[in-house]
Amino acid sequence: MLDLLIRNGLVIDGSGNPGYHASVGVEGDTLRVLRGDTSALAAARTIDASDHVVAPGFIDMHSHAGLTMLGEPRHEPKVRQGVTTELIGIDGNSHAPFKTAEDRDRYIELDSGLNGTPGVPADWLTVAGQLSTFDNKVAVNICFILGNSPVRIWSVGWNDRPATRAELDDMKSLVREVCEEGSFGLSTGLDYPPGSYADTHELIELSKVVARAGGFYHTHTRALLRQKGLLAPWLEAVEIGRGADIAVHFTHYRQRSQGDGSHLDYIGLVERSRDEGLDVTFDCYPYVYGSTRANIWLPGWTMDGGPERLAVILDSPKERARLRDEMKTRNSLGRTDEGWLTNFRKPENMAYEGRSLLDISRERKQDPLDTFLDLMRSEGHSLCAIMIGTNPQTLPAFVSHPFGMVGSDAILLGEYPSPRTYGCFPVILAEFVRAEKHLQLPEAIRKMTSFPAQRLGLRDRGLLRDGLKADIVVFDPDTVKATATPRQPKQFPLGIPYVIVNGKLVVDKGEHTGALPGRALRYGRN
Repeated sequence: MLDLLIRNGLVIDGSGNPGYHASVGVEGDTLRVLRGDTSALAAARTIDASDHVVAPGFIDMHSHAGLTMLGEPRHEPKVRQGVTTELIGIDGNSHAPFKTAEDRDRYIELDSGLNGTPGVPADWLTVAGQLSTFDNKVAVNICFILGNSPVRIWSVGWNDRPATRAELDDMKSLVREVCEEGSFGLSTGLDYPPGSYADTHELIELSKVVARAGGFYHTHTRALLRQKGLLAPWLEAVEIGRGADIAVHFTHYRQRSQGDGSHLDYIGLVERSRDEGLDVTFDCYPYVYGSTRANIWLPGWTMDGGPERLAVILDSPKERARLRDEMKTRNSLGRTDEGWLTNFRKPENMAYEGRSLLDISRERKQDPLDTFLDLMRSEGHSLCAIMIGTNPQTLPAFVSHPFGMVGSDAILLGEYPSPRTYGCFPVILAEFVRAEKHLQLPEAIRKMTSFPAQRLGLRDRGLLRDGLKADIVVFDPDTVKATATPRQPKQFPLGIPYVIVNGKLVVDKGEHTGALPGRALRYGRN
């Protein structure tokens, strides 16, 4: 007897091919596609999927939920979108391995405006130890990618200096060990210290180790390089790919604003690189609202030595003046009337939640830059910023491009997260497919399922094929929509009644069942 039978649905299997009508049976954690009359099949539970699409569970190529999920294991903002697998450790910011608990905790604090805090004791140091915290304890599967920041802390420390030859060899040994523990590759966030202190040569050498293990290079590129040219940050990534003979994945790839070159420059770089024989792919999210930790606006020297350095600088009139002058010259904050701040922790600052920096500074009768520095001194590194950072006119070209996947870049912090946190995948289905027809539904599903599975090397997920793992989403193509807005961002989508993870119903008739069947997937073993 089947554990679950999904009947009468339109199966869109993740391959990009047109859909067909069939049933999908689930036995344990695997699936079977069943054509023909299934009325005589016995099943413990039968779902009538008439007028609905049955598809593989969605795979998010850019997740910041690796810590917050441990404290909120139901993970409703994402699983209710149909997400069944997430890649964590993004932007160079993985939370293992560390030599000491002190380094781990200092790093969690430095990164707390992006990935938050666990909500439960962080009792691991190794990657294997962190992965063990997920198995059958969270709602979705996770794939771990090693961030270069903890690698640097392990061997070089927290300081902005080149690695010695011995330190580089030590880092390479660590990367090799983590690959053996199941990492899917190496991630960098070259605007985030201390990983941003790595030079190109260091990243090529580390990537060579990853390439030999079969992994890929996933990168948030180095924005400072834009001083050398529009595409210079991504050209560095291509150089790393060529130097290490490794596949390269640009994350949150898009044209940031009108006049920022042409979107054809960005897309052309990917296409030319592939024409030259390099394996280059990208992901993007379908919103104009970006989000990250607010300390990204600070120059790297403010965190040289560790997270405590910032408070020392802000308490020194001389150092604060130096910082203020540099940030003013560089216009580091950009437009302070756009976007907002969230994830305040101090009671005296909670009234600022969800408000723009300009609005807050007017209330405080300060220059916005002084307000920002005061809030950083008060709150530490936990502040999260949401900003407008995408050209809406050209965004569809990235979302629909055949070499692109979907990465939500969702940050589950504060009362006013970016609406992409609750709406990334259904917005594509509702707006980019159904309403505006920028791409066909089978192609959109391919970009959410089999294509990311291919990039990751997941052989048993991303398609609806006999014997593969039963990660499945059932949605209504006519009614699916995101309801999250900037002022009401914590709203679940509509039209996604069923989500199955490893054969277990996690969303049933639009409600979370409380099931926690998620697993830590390990490269080469899944």
